[in-house]
Amino acid sequence: MPNYYPIMLDIRRRPALVIGGNSIAAEKAAALAASGARVTVMNPQFCDELLALAQRDQVMLRYKAYEPGDLAGAFVVVAATENQQVIEAIWAETQERGQLVNIVDVPARCSFILPSILRRDQLTIAVSTEGASPSLAKRIRHYLETLFPPAYGTYLKLAAAVRGHLRKQNLSYTQRDDFFGDFFTSDVLKHLSDQNETEALATAVDLLHNYHVDVTAETLATELRKGT
Repeated sequence: MPNYYPIMLDIRRRPALVIGGNSIAAEKAAALAASGARVTVMNPQFCDELLALAQRDQVMLRYKAYEPGDLAGAFVVVAATENQQVIEAIWAETQERGQLVNIVDVPARCSFILPSILRRDQLTIAVSTEGASPSLAKRIRHYLETLFPPAYGTYLKLAAAVRGHLRKQNLSYTQRDDFFGDFFTSDVLKHLSDQNETEALATAVDLLHNYHVDVTAETLATELRKGT
């Protein structure tokens, strides 16, 4: 098994094709749509989850079985099928077209594999075993959920807001890095986890003052609302 090169891929407004009509295909289609792709799902029949996605205009359904030539125009292709003949045909076509392809549970016929993902708004943590054990990767991700609570989303939005003020004051990279060391070890995240935004903002303001950056809690609160 090769060592994979991890990347974050921008698929916003890119055409993505999912081949399959079961719940696995629905899961893959939903993930692509959530990342901004223009998703088409191809299969003679579709499960209830896919029908619901189509009703919400998150995907477009194409009622037909895959045939060579159907992959034209797709930026990324995901196939949820166990038909070996179809798998080989999809693999061959994507290689001819230079397309990104993932055939579920067939690592040898994938140009990329999908890690288990933990998202907290702008924080994305990907866990991969390079295909050795997706089930174990999922359990590691579940464990990480306990270490990275939902408050991390607001925590990062607040970090982005204070970073803007640090840059406006022309602090050096080293000074900004020192600030975020203090930010990370402070009680900001604890206050947010306790749903005490007032204390979180006050702590952030105090930290900024230590670096001679004069910002009010009200200003940070306004910027935090804009970032949501």
